[in-house]
Amino acid sequence: MIGIIMFFVALVLLLLGFPVAFTFGGVALIFGVFAEGFDMFAFMPFRIQSYMENTVMMAVPLFVFMGIVLQKTRLAEQLLEAMGKLFGGVRGGLAISTILVGALLAASTGVVGASVVAMGLISLPVMLKYNYNKSLACGTICASGTLGQIIPPSIILIILGDVLGIPVGDLFHAALFPGMILIVCYIVYILILTFLKPELAPAMPQDLDNETRAQQIRSALKAIIPPLALVLIVLGSIFTGIATPTESSALGGMGAIVLALIYRQFSWKMLYDSGLETVKVTAMVFAILMGATAFSMAFSYTGGDAIVEEVLLNLPGEKWGFIILAMIAILILGFFIDFVEIAFIIVPILAPVAEALGINMVWFAILIAMNLQTSFLTPPFGFSLFYLKGVAPSSIRTMDIYKGVMPFILIQILVLVSIMVFPELYGMD
Repeated sequence: MIGIIMFFVALVLLLLGFPVAFTFGGVALIFGVFAEGFDMFAFMPFRIQSYMENTVMMAVPLFVFMGIVLQKTRLAEQLLEAMGKLFGGVRGGLAISTILVGALLAASTGVVGASVVAMGLISLPVMLKYNYNKSLACGTICASGTLGQIIPPSIILIILGDVLGIPVGDLFHAALFPGMILIVCYIVYILILTFLKPELAPAMPQDLDNETRAQQIRSALKAIIPPLALVLIVLGSIFTGIATPTESSALGGMGAIVLALIYRQFSWKMLYDSGLETVKVTAMVFAILMGATAFSMAFSYTGGDAIVEEVLLNLPGEKWGFIILAMIAILILGFFIDFVEIAFIIVPILAPVAEALGINMVWFAILIAMNLQTSFLTPPFGFSLFYLKGVAPSSIRTMDIYKGVMPFILIQILVLVSIMVFPELYGMD
């Protein structure tokens, strides 16, 4: 039972706000030494070395770098301005534009915080100016910003691919259709809501701009085509087998620099700042990975994994009992802890059980990724809520954001359930 106690001690310390990497590493060291002595950690350097030599994980800093460079090119601002003019004449047009831009940013940057902050600064004031309902505006921005979790190239899919031992290219391919379905569901929700209650998201007056419709379409295409081309090149090279995800991430990093040149935003300072931020994010991810590695070693050596596996294998309903319990557990944990900790700590505990039950691991990974995306929105600790609150005007209350994300959380859960019940529709049977 030492491993189980260790797990709950780590969870309580995380909820108290202790640093994630040091919490995992410290708890593992204390309980591991108590149970087995220092000899248990003799193989720790070899585990660390195997991660440092892992070519799949090299894609993490490269995709992060690509996203940060694109964030600094005014990409989001130009996209939102162009799409807002294009769809502004439709009820809820600005909200639809925000969702589409969020999807494109997700595919080109994969950084949730960057997407939410960018659209919070640019899109929220515009929606409020045209009398959009505060909750609807906030919910749309938070939900569209989290699309980077499921739409490739996604950092969480790379991590899940490594943890579960699945080719990342297979996960990218499998996640594409669920991501598109989610975008369509968001847009349909906006259209239905604004049809029933037009006052929540009125259309923009079209006589405020001297541009013709053709000029609006040209400016929208000019803003969309360069980042879309980069996304198609990066994902296309993976799906066609021309390049591995790691090679395509390097291609994406170079492509982001080319786009910075095209948008005339390139400078050596921008490159240095992007590199520095990339190092910070990567260091955070790998520090958590090292702590999680020590934790999983101690958990296994103290017999915690055997107890959990026995309990999960004997659940009523077997496969479906396990899937439902795993999804509920990840959803609840997502209220309190970050997706990186869940991927490195919870998923390795669940993976052997899933394999023993004969579950399709690609399907299982997509369910986890979709579930972790929901964790960004769930009050009270959803990270997207914090990101938006940090840049929102004082007129936006925290409760406005909470109310706004609720319908989008429900949509995500419904899509998650549809993937669980009808995997064949998503090509994962």
